[in-house]
Amino acid sequence: MCGATKGGLSLDGVNVAKEAVIQGQVLRGEEPVPNAYVRLLDKTGEFTAEVPTSASGHFRFFAGEGQWTLRTLAPKADPTDRVVQAAVGSVAEVTITL
Repeated sequence: MCGATKGGLSLDGVNVAKEAVIQGQVLRGEEPVPNAYVRLLDKTGEFTAEVPTSASGHFRFFAGEGQWTLRTLAPKADPTDRVVQAAVGSVAEVTITL
């Protein structure tokens, strides 16, 4: 994962034209949630990948095109699901509020 920058993660070194990127931030109210886990589930609900959030609550996945579900797991919060569409050549920016 790249270091966080104001407004989100840096895309330096990422060829967005050749990637389907899903990235974002997990927040509790307005505060970032570090060390939460974000899971990437395919359109059938099968587990594909999981990453921990950074100190600033950010995460990133490189995914295939199509519909995905982000499942966020964090202490003192119910699991939160968010459906997102990924496409090569674009960045799907997602804010997940617990």
